[in-house]
Amino acid sequence: MKANCWTGRNSVEVQDVPDPSILNSRDAIVKITSTAICGSDLHLLDGYVPTMEKGDVMGHEFMGEIVEVGPGISDGKLRVGDRVVVPFPIACGACASCRAELYSCCENTNPNAGISEKFFGHPTSGIYGYSHLTGGFAGGQAEYARVVLADANALKIESDLTDEEVLFLSDILPTGYMGADMCDIQEGDVVAVWGAGPVGQFAMDSARVLGAEKVIAIDKETYRLDMAATQGYETIDFENTDVRSALLELTGGRGPDKCIDAVGMEATHGASHVHLYDRAKQAVRSETDRPHALRQAILSCRSGGVVSVIGVYGGLIDKFPAGAWMNRSLTLRTGQCHVQRYMKPLLGLIEQGKIDPTRVITHRLPLTEAPIGYDLFKNKKDRCEKVVLTP
Repeated sequence: MKANCWTGRNSVEVQDVPDPSILNSRDAIVKITSTAICGSDLHLLDGYVPTMEKGDVMGHEFMGEIVEVGPGISDGKLRVGDRVVVPFPIACGACASCRAELYSCCENTNPNAGISEKFFGHPTSGIYGYSHLTGGFAGGQAEYARVVLADANALKIESDLTDEEVLFLSDILPTGYMGADMCDIQEGDVVAVWGAGPVGQFAMDSARVLGAEKVIAIDKETYRLDMAATQGYETIDFENTDVRSALLELTGGRGPDKCIDAVGMEATHGASHVHLYDRAKQAVRSETDRPHALRQAILSCRSGGVVSVIGVYGGLIDKFPAGAWMNRSLTLRTGQCHVQRYMKPLLGLIEQGKIDPTRVITHRLPLTEAPIGYDLFKNKKDRCEKVVLTP
């Protein structure tokens, strides 16, 4: 089959790879009908996430039709022909973390748990197409994929919603929603979102659905800010405006009630000297991640507020404002998304027309043009916000 493979830093290539097969009695094989390129994939492309190997199949946002099921899956659960969306974290459904609905912290699905334990103190769940740190599972930017423990993970789509309406239930829609959910939004809250990429856009939509009175988008890309503005959100261009000062002005001097970091490790800063400082720290390996957005969120949030972090961080950061966090009673909440917790409720919101996931799609390409899609997305060419690939 054809699959988009990592071939080195800043290089992907569509190659012929072996077809997947059933390895566990609860596995299923899915013929992929739609997949997508995620901002998190760019961290792999750029080499910021370790343990990638040449030939690894990329992609963790995918859906399709089941063509084979393992003997351990009961007939009433999943059948050949079912249309399913696959969440990016792989959950066993039975461990203490899964029982607490902390699915991205599953204790049983990462066969390389020892590696991630060295990095993070405890292992994470397995993740499709996201390095050997998270299990080395083949991803979904391919014609077929093995879905691990499918009966505990895959969401069956039984309505006539299109692929584009439900595909993002695999990752970015639940991730954006979890970012807002962790904020405990109250009626009248002002919510600021760093990053107006796809996850940031969905965090804004979710904040509004959950009751925010005002939502503020922070980015430097005009087309992304325009996309947010068309939804009625306030916008701040961080290259031309001091973010904290602008937020104080918009909130009567208090700061936003809730702040969401939807950027993560490759953040940029409007002030060149600040940005160069962190680039230099990265170059000499004194830190792995650039925490501009996180620092700004903590320093801008009102005292007693919540900072929610859904942007991906992979290692160590410098000059974390611990004093501001502690002395001003800020709550910091984080996590890889526990996708399985949110899929069904969000499917309901899509069916009710309260959230439109298709609004972020700007480019549709065949799988064979995945490298072009990565170039468009990474370099923000042609106002690229989200790329959907069709095998």
